[in-house]
Amino acid sequence: MQSEKVVVLGASPKRERYSNMAQRLLMEIGCTVIPVNPGQSEIEGVPVTRNLSDIPGSVDTVTMYVSPDVSEKLTSELIRLKPQRVIFNPGTESPTLQATLEKSGIAVQEACTLVLIRTGQWAPRVVSN
Repeated sequence: MQSEKVVVLGASPKRERYSNMAQRLLMEIGCTVIPVNPGQSEIEGVPVTRNLSDIPGSVDTVTMYVSPDVSEKLTSELIRLKPQRVIFNPGTESPTLQATLEKSGIAVQEACTLVLIRTGQWAPRVVSN
């Protein structure tokens, strides 16, 4: 079984940021992490993807660390990527985007990635390629 592929949208090299904490924790539990940030080349030793459209193949989860103003502009890229789920971390919620994703068959979840992992509620959603 291959590891779950997780996109961290809004990844940050700053270790005090929740997106960085999430990336490190996801890697600790064995996920393949794809950090996305147009202004970075590497975060925590992992090459950074500049935007969602540059991600090849399928992904299991996108965990959001960008504001609704940013994420709503990425609607078509998220639909094209077709993750099994998108997690809206606190402060990233967008009812408009969430409804559009659900209509496209993508599950949405309002939750904190860090809490899901630390409380044993992170359910792997492995996609076979």
